[in-house]
Amino acid sequence: MKPAPFDYLRPATVADALAALAAGGDDARVIAGGQSLMPMLNMRLVQPRLLIDLGGLSELGTLRAEDGWLTVGAAVTQAQALARPGLTDEVPLLAAALPWVGHVQTRNRGTLCGSVAHADPSAEVPLCLVATGGEVVLRNAGRRRTVAAADFFLGPLTTARAADEIVESLRFPLAAPGSGHAFREMSMRHGDFAIVACAATATAERIGLAVGGVADRPTARSWPLAPGGALPPDLDAHLNAFAWELGGDDDQHASARYRRELVRRIGRTVLEEALSCRS
Repeated sequence: MKPAPFDYLRPATVADALAALAAGGDDARVIAGGQSLMPMLNMRLVQPRLLIDLGGLSELGTLRAEDGWLTVGAAVTQAQALARPGLTDEVPLLAAALPWVGHVQTRNRGTLCGSVAHADPSAEVPLCLVATGGEVVLRNAGRRRTVAAADFFLGPLTTARAADEIVESLRFPLAAPGSGHAFREMSMRHGDFAIVACAATATAERIGLAVGGVADRPTARSWPLAPGGALPPDLDAHLNAFAWELGGDDDQHASARYRRELVRRIGRTVLEEALSCRS
């Protein structure tokens, strides 16, 4: 199929983009890399009258570490982030997850902010943002506001972003000394949507697990370590309770029962890896 007719705008500044978005209202959509929106346009799942392209705005193409955060602008592609020197030290969980995002060709176009704005429950970048306690910076013509990742995702393809706002940037906290991280997912083949994805973090006192692909949004839980810094003796019970809490449905890819078992097994594996790799 082909998309329904629309007007295309490539603004010169962010201010121009925000003004056009405010004027366009519900009939306007924002695009950066297009890896999520273009298929929806072609299938006519969305039919905007105006498409506003942010991809050429240099002020949204910044990727910088300062004040304890790695800030990723809306025009930064997944390939650019993955190629960043030092990403493994700055946000090791993101560095571990990005190779699982699509394929080389799609990562050259797809943006991190676009993945977060799309809010697919199986996507890796939203999962990492939730797992690390990151933030989403939203901006419209009149203000800028910051929303915690855990509060940003409301359901499948549904977020706290207002119609006149863009996801201006993402903020990932820089990894603390002595912390550990691990990521794994199960899919039909590499690059497909995850059946279950697990992102783990570990500090001197706690372990955390975030899961995607099961609930209607990425979801995280954490537990205190046992004395001596070992995994809690009742970890399997915690993972079982978390797996049931996430719910999940039967579909053409996997049953809810299978997804629960993946949460238990992959969850334990990544938590063990995160704990063992603390620097």
